[in-house]
Amino acid sequence: MLEVNQSPQAGLSIAEAADRTGVSVHTLRYYERAGLVVTTIDRTSGGRRRYRQLDLDWITICTKLRATGMPIKTIRRYAELVSAGRGNEEERLALMEAHRADVLAKLAELENNLKLIDRKIDIYRGRLAAGDADHLWAPAP
Repeated sequence: MLEVNQSPQAGLSIAEAADRTGVSVHTLRYYERAGLVVTTIDRTSGGRRRYRQLDLDWITICTKLRATGMPIKTIRRYAELVSAGRGNEEERLALMEAHRADVLAKLAELENNLKLIDRKIDIYRGRLAAGDADHLWAPAP
């Protein structure tokens, strides 16, 4: 694992960072341009990005938030709050609690949808086992 305080030359290249975080090089560049990264990405004397463990950890947070449906605008706001440092913890907490509520609502909807799918599977299995699956409803052509 990389130390946070290593020199830029010792960090990971953008390709290595993409491999470690599971996102594309394009996504890493986008996150930086979009203001989603909380630190300035180190660069070599030749201008190539060098990622530290702190950067990788933050990118992982961003990808998890995005995967759970958090809008880019909200991730950007969260990154701004984190970058600003101490004193805004209540706003950060409120942001996370609101997102958690959204995720829970989406999970509940998915669970309801899954129940319908399970009922349909049970019907098909039962009808196939009974040998009368051809009596299942189908719209007339």
